[in-house]
Amino acid sequence: MSRIGNKPIPVPAKVKVDISADAVRVEGPKGKLAVPLPRGIRFERKGEELLALRESDELRAFHGMARALVANAVQGVSEGFKKELVIAGVGYRAEVKGRTAVFSLGYSHPVEFPIPPGIEISVERQTVTVRGPDKAQVGQVAANIRSLRPPDPYKQKGIQISGERLKKKAGKAGLKAGAGAGA
Repeated sequence: MSRIGNKPIPVPAKVKVDISADAVRVEGPKGKLAVPLPRGIRFERKGEELLALRESDELRAFHGMARALVANAVQGVSEGFKKELVIAGVGYRAEVKGRTAVFSLGYSHPVEFPIPPGIEISVERQTVTVRGPDKAQVGQVAANIRSLRPPDPYKQKGIQISGERLKKKAGKAGLKAGAGAGA
């Protein structure tokens, strides 16, 4: 029995839901999303809730996945999703110019990052905020920005996702002092 798939999805008053055999289309104040449905999974609207139903028990993995994707779409068009990235390093900075984010990350040239449609990027001090209605797209854009200058394990410089825990490695001097100087 799928516990996730059986949970009803509350639909806020400001969100419109259109259910068809192959997809669920959701429209709200933050945008529009369409979630394709796997075969054998269907949705029903009962009052202010959506229910995910499956044809057989072999589809239980798809049942929970489809319900989670539709719940994320409903939350995305009503509230939206955001990821914050922290830029750490002397001289590292970012700014938004039109539909392009420009990063100065210690390279010999500024790095330009085109902002995809449906995504908003804002910069405040050393924090870059990525917002949008599609959870997967927000996460992918944040990962792409992080890949421009991943955090260095030795000096902890670079772009990291807020809340990300990094392991700091000891440098060569730290290894010699800790190892007891060799014979």
